[in-house]
Formats: sequence, C-alpha cells, structure tokens
Amino acid sequence: MEKKKNQLSRREALKLFGTGIIGVAMATTGISSISAREVEPKEPMVARRKQKGTSNMAPLLGFGMMRFPTLSDKSIDEELSLKMIDYAYKHGVNYFDTAFNYHGGTSEIFAGKALKRYPRASFYLATKMPGWMVTSLDKAKEIFATQLERCQVDYFDYYLLHSISREADYVRVYEEIGTLDYLIEEKKAGRIRNLGFSFHGSNELFDKMLEKYDWDFVQIQLNYHDWDQIDAKYLYKRLEEKDIPCIVMEPIRGGMLAKLNPDAEAVLKGVHPDKSIASWALRYVASLPGVLTILSGMSAMEHVVDNVHTLSTEFQPLNDEERVALDKALNIFLKTRPIRCTACKYCMPCKFGVDIPANFMHYNKCVNESNIPERDSQSPEEFERRKKIFLEGYYSIPEEARADKCRLCGRCERSCPQRLKIADEMERITKLVQSLQ
Repeated sequence: MEKKKNQLSRREALKLFGTGIIGVAMATTGISSISAREVEPKEPMVARRKQKGTSNMAPLLGFGMMRFPTLSDKSIDEELSLKMIDYAYKHGVNYFDTAFNYHGGTSEIFAGKALKRYPRASFYLATKMPGWMVTSLDKAKEIFATQLERCQVDYFDYYLLHSISREADYVRVYEEIGTLDYLIEEKKAGRIRNLGFSFHGSNELFDKMLEKYDWDFVQIQLNYHDWDQIDAKYLYKRLEEKDIPCIVMEPIRGGMLAKLNPDAEAVLKGVHPDKSIASWALRYVASLPGVLTILSGMSAMEHVVDNVHTLSTEFQPLNDEERVALDKALNIFLKTRPIRCTACKYCMPCKFGVDIPANFMHYNKCVNESNIPERDSQSPEEFERRKKIFLEGYYSIPEEARADKCRLCGRCERSCPQRLKIADEMERITKLVQSLQ
C-alpha cells in the first residue's frame, strides 16, 4: 500500500482500519472485582487491548488527569472529579495519566487520594519526569521520590520522559546529567514497570529517540486533524514499524474536535444524528491497530459517559461511509483556519500579562460558530452581526490580557508543544480587531 516509506495520506490510513482487523477483549481482568457478568446488560465496559510482550490488558480509553473540573479558585473540584473517576473505573477505565505539573502541581496529589481507594493491582498509573526542572541528577531523584509520595504508590506502571521536543534539552537532562540511566535503574528495581516518553518534536528527533533505548511504549499526539497537518502519521508508522505500543494523547485536540463549525458538523450528524462530534475523533484513533490506549482529559461527567460508550466492547472501526464523511467534514473545518491551540497552558504565564489561551479560545469559538467577520465576503447585515459577536467576546477578556498587548517577543513559543507561531497568531487577531474598529 505504501508508495514511499512512512508516507500515508489520511485516506490511506483510514483504509488501513477496515472492519474486523482489530480484536477487542472484554474487560474481565478483575478491575475492582467487577466482571462483565456483574454489570447490568445495558452498562458498557470499555474495550481492552493486550500490550505486546506483557500480560497487561490496557483499557482502550485512559483517563487523562490534566483537565479535571475546577472550582472558582481554580482548584480541582474533588467531589465531582471523584464521581467521574468512579464511573470510569466501574466501567473498565483503569489507566490514569498524570504529571508533575498538571493542575499547578496538584494533579498527582489528587491522583494519589483518588486511586488509594482501589486495590493497587487493579489500575495502571502513569506519570512523567519534568525534564525542564532537572538541573542535576539529585534533582531528578528528588522529583521521582516526590512523585511516589504524592501518588501514594510504591511503583509506576508507566513512566515517561515528559514532552521531548528539543534534542539539546534531551541530551543535557537525560544523557549528560544521567537521568535516563537513573530511570533505567529504577525500572530494574521495580519502581517503574514500563518506561517511555511523550513527544512533541520533529520527525528527525523522533527517529533518534527510537534508537536511544528499547522503549516499552511511546506517547504521541494523534487525531484526524493532526494526521496530515503536523504529520502525526509519520510518528505512528514509525512506532508500528518498530513494534512499539502507541499511547495517544490529544485525540480530540484539547476539545477542538469536540465541536466543529456548523457545516462540518452537519456532515457527521447526517451519518449519525445521535452520536457526539467527539466520538468521531475517538473512533478515528481507536481504529488504528497499533494504538494501545487513548488518553482523554475529561472535564465533565458527560464526557466520561460518552467516551465510555464510544470505546466500549461494542466498538467497531470506521466503515467506508464514515471514512468519507469524516474526510469531508475535516476539509470543511480546515477552511475556517482555526488556531491549533489545545489550551494546555504551557505558554503561560506571559511576562507581559497576555492570556494567550483565552484569546485563542475566543477566536476559535467564533471560527467554529461561523462568526468571524469578513467584510468582502459577507452581506453588510451579516458582517455587522458577526462583528458585534466577535468584538463583544474579545472585549470580555480583561484589557491587559488581550492580544493587542502582545509584545511579539516569541518567548512563549519555546514552550508550546504544538510549535505554534504564537506571536503571528496574536498579531493576526490584533489586526482583525483593528480592522473592525
């Protein structure tokens, strides 16, 4: 099928999915002593996939602990979050992914509190080494010990080198300081069961990383938007070639693919009126046979319920009609020129006070709702309607945090996992606002 090594179009990738090429096992591996027979017939259980070379039966849906619902003070809404975790766990979701810096450093602590209620052998816990904080080997050891303490566990099932994006940073932290050797020793000691890395860099760096160590798994950003737009297909195919289990982050691209613009949504609703837009994104990723677990940063109970139903044991890969519809919807969506921000907030804080994600979120909301004013292509009445909506939303952002306060320094771009030209995007929003005044 491949005309060139590692080069597949989005359409070719979808053809790989087919029907019947993916076996999904029922969740009968003793999660909190719950078996399929003990659950009411209509209650879904998340499908499972076996990790090659291990006895692990990973859930197709993993719980990303980066976007819990929050209270007015920005702290985690623990009451609601515990209910979400309990629902997920009861329905077979027993892979939990956290990190040192999520929720301002409180995600690991909350993970420990939440998961302590379950038998340790009944769930998989993943966290990550924040390389940007590692100034010495002693610091790396201190961070790892802190993570075990925060999470209230004796070992991590999956441990990652967090967000590898620049070779120089990797070499300094993991080779020169010796952090990788240290983590390998922790694996030998049993405090790490599977060692891998999450990635946000170039294809060239990815190839180099695959040769650094015999990784147990690799976590990449993959969704139907990024398959071609940021060449996620290359990363996926390389993992497939190396027979390395693939864990997927950002399957819904930080929520971007949960709500498209009306014309794109109409295409998908025409095929499945009763299915959520987000479910299409999850099914796209789940239809790839090399994917072990799909992480979703769920922030509301309805997200958990919908995702569990989407990736249950009843899951079926996309069929031909669905592949055509998704391809058509994406092409419509791409014409609206959204900003590829996932609201991860790695770019924050801005030293000049600009709220980068808020500006991008407002712009993308207007894009998705067909409310970007374009004087030359809209009737005067329609232009004025969109102008009013756009400016009202923009001016609802505090004045000191608006895009026009950006100094175009580019400092934030060094921290962006999406490699966005943030300064250019801020300037684009500023020019649009100026043209409407």
